[in-house]
Amino acid sequence: MASLLGDARAAGRGVGAFNVVLLEHAEAIVAGAEAAERPVVLQVSQNCVRYHGSAAPLLAAVLQQARDARVPAAVHLDHAEDVALVHEAVELGVDSVMYDGSALPYAENVATTLAVVEHCHRRGVAVEAELGEVGGKDGVHAPGARTDPAEAVSFVAATGVDALAVAVGTSHAMVERVAAVDADLVAALAAAVDVPLVLHGSSGLDDDELAAAVRAGMTKVNISTHLNALFTAGVRAALADDPALVDPRRYVRRGRAAVAEEVERLLRLLAP
Repeated sequence: MASLLGDARAAGRGVGAFNVVLLEHAEAIVAGAEAAERPVVLQVSQNCVRYHGSAAPLLAAVLQQARDARVPAAVHLDHAEDVALVHEAVELGVDSVMYDGSALPYAENVATTLAVVEHCHRRGVAVEAELGEVGGKDGVHAPGARTDPAEAVSFVAATGVDALAVAVGTSHAMVERVAAVDADLVAALAAAVDVPLVLHGSSGLDDDELAAAVRAGMTKVNISTHLNALFTAGVRAALADDPALVDPRRYVRRGRAAVAEEVERLLRLLAP
C-alpha cells in the first residue's frame, strides 16, 4: 500500500479504493481494475466484518482475489475503531489498516494511533488514520468539522501514519452526487503534510469534483455507497425482468457486472 500510494502521489494520480460487502464486490472490483489496467485498493470495513460475523473468511477471499489480480491490488481494513480487530487483520495478512480514532479527544487519538502504527509497522503493514470529522451529511458542514493543516502536520509527526484521511467537505453514505470538495483546503493539506491524503465519502462527488480533488492533492479516493447503489439497481432490474428468478447467481450477476463497469470508469477518471 505504501509504495502504491507513494507512486500515485508523486505522479499526481488518484487511486480508487472500493469497499467489499459481498464476495461479488471483490470479484467486480478486480475485474474493473484489470479492464482499466490501473492499481486498486479493496477495502473491508469494521461494519462489514460485523455483518459477516468474522473477519477471517471474507478477508481470506479478498486477499486471494488481490493476489490473483493482473494489476497491483492492495487489501485494506477500513474504518476500524476496534484495536483488537486491527491486530487480527494484520495477522490475517492485510496490506494496510485504517485506525479511526477521530471521535476521540485529540491527545487520545494521537496516543492510540501511535500504538497502532508501532504494532503495524513492526509487521510491515501501513496505517491510515483520520483527523477531522468526515461524518454525516449535516455534521460535516458544522464549524470545526474540517481538518486544520497545522494540526495535520502535528498529528502525522506524532503518530508516523502512512496516509491521512481528512475532512474537506464530503460525507459518508451519500446516495446523491451533490457534495463539493474544498479544493483550496486539499491543496493546503497536501502542501503541509508529507503523506498521501485520503478522501472518504467520495460517493457524494460527481466526476468533476472527483477529478478536481485529485488535481488539488488527494491520492486515495474511497467509494462505497455509489457502487452499492449500482449493485442494487442491477439486482432490482434482473428481478423485474424475470419475477420468477430464484437462483441468486442469475440476478446477483447483474449487480456484479454494474460494479465492475463503474470501477473501470472511475479508475480511468482518477488516473487518466
